[in-house]
Amino acid sequence: MKSFRKGWLAGAWLAASAMAYAGPQQVDISKFAFTPKEVTVVPGTKVVWVNHDEIPHTVSGRDKTFVSKAMDTDDRYEHVFDKEGDYAYFCAVHPYMTGVVHVRKP
Repeated sequence: MKSFRKGWLAGAWLAASAMAYAGPQQVDISKFAFTPKEVTVVPGTKVVWVNHDEIPHTVSGRDKTFVSKAMDTDDRYEHVFDKEGDYAYFCAVHPYMTGVVHVRKP
């Protein structure tokens, strides 16, 4: 039973890791929220934000390392995260809209 449990835990961890680190990550902007609110990626990953609202939004890093223009409906903004760290961001038009990109080595 112990080997089954270890195997199951290893499999679950690998599946979660693959989901967290797979390819470009998309964050949808809809109903005045970033979804998902937090993403975890490996260094070098492109994160793409897509505005689905009919109101303009921005994506602005709290540390100012990335800042989008105002995005209209269906506009996209992309940024590649090269360094490990936690990158908090918000919408400059609606500052209560927040999110975080966690960059971790696998």
